[in-house]
Amino acid sequence: MKMTTTCCSGLLLMVGTIASAQVGRLSSSNPPCGGLSATALASWSQFHSDPCHTGYNRNEVILGPSTVGRLVVDWEYQSGAISSSPAVVNGLVYVGSYDGNLYALNAATGALAWEYTIGRYVESSPAVANGVVYVGSDDRNLYALDASTGKLLWTYTTGAAVHSSPVVANGVVYVASNVELHALNATTGVQLWMYVSRYNSQFYSSPTVANGVVYIEGHWTDISALNAETGALIWSYYTNDPEQSSPAVADGIVYFGGVGGSVNALDASTGALLWQYTTGGRVDSSPAVANGVVYVGSYDGNVYALDAKAGALLWKYATGDRVASSPAVANGVLYVGSYDNNVYALNSATGALLWKYATGNFIDFSSPAVANGILYIGSYDGKLYGFHLPK
Repeated sequence: MKMTTTCCSGLLLMVGTIASAQVGRLSSSNPPCGGLSATALASWSQFHSDPCHTGYNRNEVILGPSTVGRLVVDWEYQSGAISSSPAVVNGLVYVGSYDGNLYALNAATGALAWEYTIGRYVESSPAVANGVVYVGSDDRNLYALDASTGKLLWTYTTGAAVHSSPVVANGVVYVASNVELHALNATTGVQLWMYVSRYNSQFYSSPTVANGVVYIEGHWTDISALNAETGALIWSYYTNDPEQSSPAVADGIVYFGGVGGSVNALDASTGALLWQYTTGGRVDSSPAVANGVVYVGSYDGNVYALDAKAGALLWKYATGDRVASSPAVANGVLYVGSYDNNVYALNSATGALLWKYATGNFIDFSSPAVANGILYIGSYDGKLYGFHLPK
């Protein structure tokens, strides 16, 4: 392994329409992911919003069930095909592209602030913390760049392509590559520890960090829980089902999907199976968790809402094709993309369609980000879209 050096003041109350069937769950709704400030939570700083990968922005108050139907395309930025999910911090939106670039755009206008050319596919979703943006590439490297200027700070070379999205928590950046999970000092890029998959299975998913534990899925084998400081294995749950879905952690439960079509819930402390729900198709989508409900997409074309404690179906919504995109939830609205070329906004309590927009191509693994009244998502037509209420 090689490292090269080159050089809310307070949480807003969530506003939204919640069905009466869900009101009883609000008192035990998932608290903010540990280690993040209120200012950080007002943004969408990394894949699926936070280190716990809940896909939930509890501070959004502009877009909601009564307003989201008026969304229009405010801007589009053309690059190569996009599977990377956008991150939004301090007025900039960051996204990787198959054209080999990482882009930083003005979050309000879509104007290019800077771009950094890597030269190989950037499928990894960027993560932003403390003025630094981290992203992996097909060239086997993790890059750390100045978030304002795009200046290279350091690179870390892994043993294989980095498709996994990095996660940053408590001064450490975690990233998976092939059968290895790397923990690096976020400031210097120096390796702190490395964990090798116990079944020699590839890590296609992205690591999740919650309460001092790192959770990651191995291809076809298991989901592991590791000590975030040392990399020591705490527990491993064996299954022949997991694939691309990344774990989400909320209220002491780990949620993840699998190629056999299952959505699984494990006790975060012990790895014991709590419940399992089977959809009609493979689940590469990473679950979102908000207010006692788990949301996930499936290759059967449906978006599912499940009771987070019991796994019971609350509602499902049929899109026109498979759903690999991971849902985002904010202020009573669920956002998700589909292979039918559309991005959807659904009432998170009922599943009712509130709005949809047809992009120029299918939406692959790019997942929506919602921050400060703007919806962002990338499409395989190479465009990053910014949706806004009419000015």
